[in-house]
Amino acid sequence: MTIQKKIPCVIMRGGTSRGTYFLANDLPREWDKRKEILTAAMGSGDPLQVNGVGGGNSLTSKAAIISRSTDPDADIDYLFAQVAIEQNEVDITPSCGNILSGAAPLAIEYGLVTANDGETTVRVKNVNTNTLIEVVVQTPNGFVEYEGDATIDGVPGSGAPILLKFFDVCGTKTGELLPTGSVRDTFDGVEVSCVDAAMPMVLIPAPSLGVKGSETKQELDANTELLQKIESIRLQASLKMGLGDATGKVIPKVGLLSVPQFGGTITSRYFVPQNCHTSHSVTGAICVSVSCMLPGSVAYDLITPQSSEQQNIVVEHPSGKIDLLLEGRFENDTLNIKSAGLMRTARMLFKGEVHIPAKVWDESKIA
Repeated sequence: MTIQKKIPCVIMRGGTSRGTYFLANDLPREWDKRKEILTAAMGSGDPLQVNGVGGGNSLTSKAAIISRSTDPDADIDYLFAQVAIEQNEVDITPSCGNILSGAAPLAIEYGLVTANDGETTVRVKNVNTNTLIEVVVQTPNGFVEYEGDATIDGVPGSGAPILLKFFDVCGTKTGELLPTGSVRDTFDGVEVSCVDAAMPMVLIPAPSLGVKGSETKQELDANTELLQKIESIRLQASLKMGLGDATGKVIPKVGLLSVPQFGGTITSRYFVPQNCHTSHSVTGAICVSVSCMLPGSVAYDLITPQSSEQQNIVVEHPSGKIDLLLEGRFENDTLNIKSAGLMRTARMLFKGEVHIPAKVWDESKIA
């Protein structure tokens, strides 16, 4: 009789995403084997992921691997994995701020971080980008609190606030805020800004592609001609950004930008990259917000500039808006960002064991 392999696992909603969370010690060290386990757990290779827990959507086919950190400036290490749906592939080049918002509560739940009475600050090292994030979790009586009155657009109901403060957001992947060396570039006759702040992005003014930028996700996803134009620009931009051939890869992401409609700072439609996000990623919102502080960028042309060192940027998206607080200033032709902060919520949905076929992880065959 062949017995399936059981692996301890937690499923959590983090921000506007949902994912599987694993402790690094519960997985093999070899990345190739971890990749097989993640795709098997999610049910990848099938558009519905019916043979796994993925859910058939890029916002739910995500994973996090957590461990104690050896970095003296961090409490835990967080590795994000975007698990493909129809292919047995896993991409760890991007990060995800939404899934990150579930990592700190999980670390407390598992005893990797000792909780305080009231609230607990968890210092997280993002292994994907080698950056640090401070996460403040509500912990009355030393226990994680998930219930509360805080709301975020794109998630029904409310929860306890989780505060994220990102540091060193500029040049997280390429080493440069402007990886092409210019604040604007032109591809296929369209002016764009290629910016690397928390997430490498190609920012495109929506009118330059013949759309308003305030369309619904469904309208944009159905616009095949638009998607082809976006992908052509993205592939060319990726090469110039030093990210290589982006065919089949999820970065750089694309932001289709336009003027705000509901009193915010800017409107963004975030592409992930083959379709429009139902709301907006955290790291993508940071990149769009930083671009709003960058004179000459395509984002800067669409906003009412602020002059203070602390700037509140409100990014409107298909499900509402996301509020960010940026600390930084543009001076001497350089944009210096100290930190980017925002609020998320999270909820533990399931704690137990995910079962995968025994052949995927035969421990007798692993060194």
